[in-house]
Amino acid sequence: MTAKIMGDKSSQHQFKSMTNVNNQVMNFSKYWMLVTIDGMGERKLKEITVAKTFIIDVFTNLRGIDEMSDTLIQKQLFNLFENNTGEQSLLAQRSLLCFISWNIEQVCLQLVRQFGNFHGFTQRDLLPYVLDDDGSLQPSNKYQCVARQILQTFDPEKSSLSSWTSRKVKQHDPLNKFLLECGVYLISDWAILNDTKTQQLPKILGEFHSLTSIEIERSQKILAAYHSIYRIERLEQRGRGYRGRCKVPTTEQLEKMRGILNQTEMSKFSHERLLGKLQKLASQLREYRIYVRGGKFIRDSLDEQLNQKYTLLENIPAENSENLTTQVDRTQEFLQAYRLQMSNCLDSALNSVVRSRVGKLQKKNSEKANNFTTALYLFHCKRLSMGEIAKKLGLRAQDTVTRLLKLKEFRADVRQEILLKLRESILDIAQNYSTPERLKKLDLQINEAIEEEINKVISQADKEASTIKSNIPMSCFSQTLCKQLEERRKIHDS
Repeated sequence: MTAKIMGDKSSQHQFKSMTNVNNQVMNFSKYWMLVTIDGMGERKLKEITVAKTFIIDVFTNLRGIDEMSDTLIQKQLFNLFENNTGEQSLLAQRSLLCFISWNIEQVCLQLVRQFGNFHGFTQRDLLPYVLDDDGSLQPSNKYQCVARQILQTFDPEKSSLSSWTSRKVKQHDPLNKFLLECGVYLISDWAILNDTKTQQLPKILGEFHSLTSIEIERSQKILAAYHSIYRIERLEQRGRGYRGRCKVPTTEQLEKMRGILNQTEMSKFSHERLLGKLQKLASQLREYRIYVRGGKFIRDSLDEQLNQKYTLLENIPAENSENLTTQVDRTQEFLQAYRLQMSNCLDSALNSVVRSRVGKLQKKNSEKANNFTTALYLFHCKRLSMGEIAKKLGLRAQDTVTRLLKLKEFRADVRQEILLKLRESILDIAQNYSTPERLKKLDLQINEAIEEEINKVISQADKEASTIKSNIPMSCFSQTLCKQLEERRKIHDS
């Protein structure tokens, strides 16, 4: 009986040991399984047998191996790689390269989840740029694969291998060039603001974005304040050896920026609004950089929320603030008339721009004109990506649709049309609610208010375009446009 119990315990111990070994083997498999691609660009796994034998020999008998983190495993492998010669060093290196391949794949998956659906690319498009490791033990004298480039520059004392891989993949020039062609520019808003000079803004915001001199001057003041606080502190961090990603400005930094802006009308900005202004400026700079670098689709900032509610017109001060309560009814009446005009001008501007674009295309190619209105409808009303639209229209690729729609130019033309129509109509309406002297004083403020209101409408359309999803409410830009396009389709079908 005792012998049977002892036999059972022995079997249980053997089973437990085998289970532990199997678990350890599974935990370590990413150090000998290489993620690679086949001749068709499809992802596949390749077992490196010598690396598997090496990992099992080095790690399975270590105490506490079940709780050993990847960081500790990698430090030990890196020490074996750096402090040995011959096969031991090569095997440790190969094990680390296998791990890097898994991380490279994860970075590509992250990019696809974040940008792929809208910008029309998949994991299969990205992997060939960065998964070029053939699994050999000896490095090639002719070409260094991406994984070896990552490992060669890695310092385990300063970063984790996963973080370093993510950073280097996103900095890889061929991958960045492809993403740029799709309209994705991988750099944070804060880094863009850091390396943009205030002297560059008149050209970027004036010539490229068609903003007014007043809007440009405001942006220059905001950028100068940002440089005085955030960039200076960033340079001090780099001087101390910090090389991490630029982070969102802290509340303390934003407060210091407000202090610099104290002598201007922008001193009344809340922290949230100042942060929004900085993000908007970064988004405008991002568009310009994508354009000058040859990007096909000019939009990828996802920072701002849709449908902001504030309206500058509603913040124009009354002539006599003590009498504000007696003016509420007339103010509301004016704002109601203004909003109606804004809606009418948007409707009229969209109609004019669509007609103009269709007319120009029909002179060249009637099929292109039809494709334009269909693509516009599918994009704004059905929320399809450029790639999906290309398939429906039988076009070569998503960049063909991008060139056909020219959405940035389209929105810029609509903006200009609204500006011309709204300024005239609002000044006419305002004459019924104020004296000529008061109007003269408010003329500049009204013009600023109109431009900011139009910019808000276009900005909402911009942000909506960069995050097209069926569960996100339509902007007023898209709602108005879709009504017109639906009418066009009904007329065409009848």
